[in-house]
Amino acid sequence: RNRNPRQQRRSPTPGREGSSPPSPAGHHHDTGPPGLESEPGSLRVATTLQKKPLPLYLCSPFADAALVKGNFKTIVMLPKYVDIMEWVAVNIYDFFTNLNEFYGCISETCTAQSCSTMSAGPSLNYLWTNRDGKQVSLPAPTYIDYVVTSVQQLIEDENVFPNNANHTFHPSFPSTVKTVYRQLLRVFAHIYHAHFGSILHLRSEPHFNSLFAHFLAFGREYQLLEVRDIKGEVNSPTVGVGALWERWKEKGILEG
Repeated sequence: RNRNPRQQRRSPTPGREGSSPPSPAGHHHDTGPPGLESEPGSLRVATTLQKKPLPLYLCSPFADAALVKGNFKTIVMLPKYVDIMEWVAVNIYDFFTNLNEFYGCISETCTAQSCSTMSAGPSLNYLWTNRDGKQVSLPAPTYIDYVVTSVQQLIEDENVFPNNANHTFHPSFPSTVKTVYRQLLRVFAHIYHAHFGSILHLRSEPHFNSLFAHFLAFGREYQLLEVRDIKGEVNSPTVGVGALWERWKEKGILEG
């Protein structure tokens, strides 16, 4: 299983669980940069009574722009003779790499001034959980930097993402990648909410939508994402990318 360099092992489509820079990425307790530990509940939801216009990413034709037509089920299925842990590891690496590249293209518009919170909708702000368990509100670029640093450190740690076929995956790998996945979802959600205009300006909405649909399909297929991760808590209104997920399910692009 030689995943070195990983770039040579790509998933089938374009692009495929703290607080100190060095740390896992996701929902984590950390005091400085990232770790990967923001609990699913570490978000702030506020409801509003006034109905607001739909964001562009939920409007036609932008919501339906895609490179891949049809259902993503066949794309995410485990290939014959491939170890499931290896399949998950390779795809997470690809998703991380592609998402990081997209963020790099729009990062100049994501500043502490323009994005003072890690928002993913008018009623949704993600909080970072420090190592001491305290939840803090961070500017989006800081939050995303913590996520990227944490995930990169995990990927480069052969105890977590082994490159040698003689090394087995640690028993904690499933829970670790779930945390990574939730944090990557939050980066997707922020880009859709705050920077989709930049994606449109680059004429990259088909690429970004296909990457995100692939990410969602893979996450649900391998139980890396819960519905509440995508839509919010059960009794809260559908917010942010949760509505996009519902739309794609209705169109048969994704399954529940």
